[in-house]
Amino acid sequence: MLDNLESNYDCSNAGDDLHQLKQELAELRGRGAEDPESQAVINRLENQINFILNKCDFNPSSLT
Repeated sequence: MLDNLESNYDCSNAGDDLHQLKQELAELRGRGAEDPESQAVINRLENQINFILNKCDFNPSSLT
């Protein structure tokens, strides 16, 4: 998970960051983590992915 995403995010890092975030998200989902703490992490990862997709004008299909 990225520490801090802000409006000045450098989109040149988007490819690597998206790959990392998607891997972390898949790992958590694969564990079937349903406790509140894990769900909060999943939500944060999803938000970070969506932020990068929107900020850097990626096609939403990039999420898969």
